[in-house]
Amino acid sequence: MDTADILLPGEAEAYIEHLEFFDLKEIGSQRWSYQHERIEKLNMQAVVSATTQRDEFIKEFFINHDKIKFLIQDLLCTEVWKDKIFSFIMESDFSPKTTFPLYMALYHEAIVANLLETIMYHRDSCESAEDAINDLVDYCYRKLCYLISRDPEEDEIEEAIKGQDPAEASQITSMEELEKQKKKLHFDICIKAISLLRYVSDHLQGLPLSVMSRVLNTHDLPNLMVQLLESPPWSWRLDGKLYKYVDSKWREISVDDQFTLTKTEGQVWITLFHLLMDPSCQEKYDLNSYRKNTILKVRSYLSPVVLDQLPVLGDLQRYLEHLSMMEPPPARKDLVLEQVPEIRDNLLRKYEGKWKKIAKQQMKSVFNPSDTQIREQAKLWANTYNFDVLETLISDPPKCAVCGQEATKRCSRCQNEWYCRRECQVEHWPKHKKACDLLKEASDKLQEQQQQAPIVEAKS
Repeated sequence: MDTADILLPGEAEAYIEHLEFFDLKEIGSQRWSYQHERIEKLNMQAVVSATTQRDEFIKEFFINHDKIKFLIQDLLCTEVWKDKIFSFIMESDFSPKTTFPLYMALYHEAIVANLLETIMYHRDSCESAEDAINDLVDYCYRKLCYLISRDPEEDEIEEAIKGQDPAEASQITSMEELEKQKKKLHFDICIKAISLLRYVSDHLQGLPLSVMSRVLNTHDLPNLMVQLLESPPWSWRLDGKLYKYVDSKWREISVDDQFTLTKTEGQVWITLFHLLMDPSCQEKYDLNSYRKNTILKVRSYLSPVVLDQLPVLGDLQRYLEHLSMMEPPPARKDLVLEQVPEIRDNLLRKYEGKWKKIAKQQMKSVFNPSDTQIREQAKLWANTYNFDVLETLISDPPKCAVCGQEATKRCSRCQNEWYCRRECQVEHWPKHKKACDLLKEASDKLQEQQQQAPIVEAKS
């Protein structure tokens, strides 16, 4: 097996075949945590296969076992938990021994979104989702609306770019830190939603008819894409420098590269191209005067630099020039029996009025574990996040856990946290010590079990 591989094909297929849906009340439970670990490994393997351009067997197994609909259902269940349950937990005076179980529940949504982003690139994956694709479209629509409406605080962006002030970091509570992590994760998920919508727009012809109607007229995604181009949430200027959100991180953009399209910008342009230039979309899109005037704003962004990077947009430019001189063509009013997304609505109806009760139960149990349960969970984390493997997936140099500068020193015990100098490590040690002890203990137990495994096998 290649050193960058996380799972063997046989092991991955067994994981996928036995995936089961956990209800909203079970999020954070031990059985849910074990499945979370497996989904994380499947996600990492899918990324490795895609980036190294090898056989994408993770995608094939999800299609063969009809589990893509499960991923969408799992994604929406976690979203509802975050909106309804986690929000109540944050409003209460909850103060657990460790916030890591809560963070894992939040992080689960990002994992599933990333896994879907990796495998939905392919047409057969989109088609395998069947009616659940409507639920995914609605999910992505909500994320785009958040990106357009969000009003980020300058301090929040500055902290993401420069790192947290050590003085402020020492004063912040663990729950306040968790709230910050939630915002960062949510923004990253919203960016992934743009890619997911791009893949849906690529494969509209093979999807249920109601999907095209929902994308074009119910949600008016062409209009949303124009708004994203007008006010890009992935771009920010700070102290006279331009920063863009690239590969889940804010990066400083040099003067020479400021007009170079990032992956996210390219996804928006390609999505807009498909939705406006596909003949079937042109027939279905109800292009009234308001929509026409909004779409024509795109012309000012189709600069020669953009056209050089995406030559296919030349056809879009000609279409917009033609559209500006004509009345909007009437959309075809075909009778379409629209399929209504059900997954999220069913969850909301099922637990209406019960959110507070579920939150209180989870605060008493799964999110307030005993010391023994924390040790067991740490063992699971150490098994999942193999740092030697993860390093092969990270192209950027690690950052200091205290000041955010480029780091060259790592905690020698748990091999998890990075530091730029000893002073930062000493300052961070009181905060890091408990997690370090747990991870070290779990890692030692895991190594001990791995060393004993061949002996047991020989006796049998």
